[in-house]
Amino acid sequence: MTIRKKLVRNFFIQNFLGLLAALYIYITRITSSIRFANQSIPERYWKNNEPFILAFWHSQLMMIAFSWKIKTRINILASDHSDGRFGAIIGKYFNLNNIPTSNKNNNISLRPIFKLLKNKKYIGITPDGPRGPKEKVSEGIIKIAKVSKTPIIALGFASSRNFKLKSWDSFLISLPFSKCSFVWSEPLEVPADLKDDQVYSYQKLLEDKINKCVQEAEANCQ
Repeated sequence: MTIRKKLVRNFFIQNFLGLLAALYIYITRITSSIRFANQSIPERYWKNNEPFILAFWHSQLMMIAFSWKIKTRINILASDHSDGRFGAIIGKYFNLNNIPTSNKNNNISLRPIFKLLKNKKYIGITPDGPRGPKEKVSEGIIKIAKVSKTPIIALGFASSRNFKLKSWDSFLISLPFSKCSFVWSEPLEVPADLKDDQVYSYQKLLEDKINKCVQEAEANCQ
C-alpha cells in the first residue's frame, strides 16, 4: 500500500477531510438556489409514513441530502470499503445514514435493508454503484423492491455550475452560486411474482426513469 493510500485511510485524516468536504457542500447549498419538481410524489409517502426506495445515480451523491424534506434519515446503501466509510463521515453532517452491505471480502448481506424497510424506514440506493458500470441499473434494486414489496422512486439532480471528476461515474461536483434542480419520478412498482427473465425489463424501466429525471433537472437549470 502506498503512503498516499495509507494517509487517506487514516481515521483522523479521513475525519478531517470529511469535515472539509461537508463544509464545502454546506457552502454550496447556502449560496445556491434549488428548484423542486414533482415534490408531491414523495410527500404522499412521507405524510403516510410509507417507505420507498430512493434511486439515483452514484455521480449525484454530493447534494442528495437536500432533496429530503423531512427529519427522518435517508439510509444510504454503501460498501464497507474506504470510499464507503469516507462517504459515511460526510453523510453524518447531513442526516444521511450509511448502511454497509458488503465487507472487505465483498460478501453482501441484504438483511439490514429488509429490516429497515420492514420498520418503515427509507432506503437510498445508487443502482449503478459502487463501481459501475456507469448509469446502468443492476438487478439488485429490482429484487429488493420485489421481495420487500416496496416501490422505487427515481430522483434526478442537476446544477448550472459544476465540473465532473475523472472517476468511473464522472462524479458531479456542484459549485457555489449555482441554480440546482431535483426532479422526482412516479413510483415504480415491482410485482411480487416477477419472473427472473423479467427483471431486466424493470432494470431498463428504472434507468429510463432516472435519466428522464436528470434530463428534466438539467433543463430546469438553464
